[in-house]
Amino acid sequence: MALLGAQLVITLIMVSVIQKLGSYSFARWLLCSQGLYRYLYPTNSELKSLAGVPKESSKGKKGSKNESNGKPETFHVPRSLDIQLETAPVTALDVVHLRFYTEYVWIVDFSLYTLIVYIMSEVYTSIFPLKDEFNLSMVWCILVVLFSFKILLSLTKQYFTSEESIGERSTCIVSFCVFLLIAMMVLIVSEANLEVGVDPAYDSFYENASKFLENQGLSSVGPASKLILKFFLAVWAAIIGTLFTFPGMRVARMHWDSLRNYSDNKVKAMLLNINFAMPFILVLLWVRPITRHYLTVRVFSGMEKPLMTSEAYDTLRLVLIACTVVTRLLLMPRQLQAYLDMAQRRLDVQKKEAGRITNIDLQKKIASVFYYLCVVSLQYICPIIMCLYMALMYKTLGGYTWAALFYDVEEVCAVDDRDRTVLETNGEGDGIEQFQLAWENLKMVFTADVYRGVFGFATWWCCFAWFLTTSVGLGYQTYFRIS
Repeated sequence: MALLGAQLVITLIMVSVIQKLGSYSFARWLLCSQGLYRYLYPTNSELKSLAGVPKESSKGKKGSKNESNGKPETFHVPRSLDIQLETAPVTALDVVHLRFYTEYVWIVDFSLYTLIVYIMSEVYTSIFPLKDEFNLSMVWCILVVLFSFKILLSLTKQYFTSEESIGERSTCIVSFCVFLLIAMMVLIVSEANLEVGVDPAYDSFYENASKFLENQGLSSVGPASKLILKFFLAVWAAIIGTLFTFPGMRVARMHWDSLRNYSDNKVKAMLLNINFAMPFILVLLWVRPITRHYLTVRVFSGMEKPLMTSEAYDTLRLVLIACTVVTRLLLMPRQLQAYLDMAQRRLDVQKKEAGRITNIDLQKKIASVFYYLCVVSLQYICPIIMCLYMALMYKTLGGYTWAALFYDVEEVCAVDDRDRTVLETNGEGDGIEQFQLAWENLKMVFTADVYRGVFGFATWWCCFAWFLTTSVGLGYQTYFRIS
């Protein structure tokens, strides 16, 4: 592998840029420079004046006593207290202390740097096609997907470590079982109906892996059976669906609140609805009878050929995924502001309740909304990052091209099906030469058909889980949520 080429130069330049631009952060700009404002909880003195709580003459002594015991001052106020919260702009000094802030900054900034590396690599490879070189931008993309997966896993782990999250824990377990069942049903659907590419990928892998094992002098009946591989693929899909469950429900809640805020603006409401419905359109693009057949096979009256070629259709799916992600990113500040407005909505709901509440509980109810801002941001952005970079790997490793939308191109073959057999002879090729020959044979096992099956299913499943979880969340907000 000729790694010491332009790709390595691109990678080294980006690493240097990351080091130089350590003080500049796109993630921080997204939170602190988009006009977001947070709600400030009322102080004890403000609550006392509103509730008519008399001030104690020995306040100084009692306050010092409470401070020495480490206990804050506690008193009760009516729940129906009319409180109008003050607002303040979200600044960098405010968010730096929030929970999961470091993870949020890292994943957003690293995703941006990876996208720049990927674009530069795509431009380079379009001019100078790779031969025996490995595409280093794929390493960056894989790292982004793994980091996003780790962050979502860390967020879901909180429900299993907290003693107060029994309901959330049960929801995760039920989600895993439901998504496992759905994944098993999806994997038995014929490729003529749902073209995720798993069956062609397995057939190509089985044939080439058997040849590879024979060439290496290993006795084997071949790789694992299709049933076992599909089972592990279904387990992976169930895990992804579980990790997307609460982020999807959170996004649905923010979408619901955003629609209420822009109910009088039809244009913004329509844009929000289109943004919410786009994952459903993406899912349908892999259903062959509904989309591919009408766009690439059927010839409508008055036309001599279909609307687009099969290669252009494959590129269209990738472009729509990228456009969906960009749209969601542009609407992210509006969605986050709808989340921050929850503080005032909580108080509005509380006003209708009878009884009393302590000042500490009331202040926590308001402060916790801003405290989890970075957690909500991660729930919003990690699923779309996974969808985007799965799609980018699907495009590059699957041998697709961006130019197919603009002019006809020949379908890129996975690998030349060269029936070369590299047998281990007793010749002089020990060490590096034998390793290189074995590596060349191993690369012939993982053809573009294999990558299309693996990343095609992964891309489609991420979009499907994204759509299903947000739809369930919207249904919950519509029919079961009171406030």
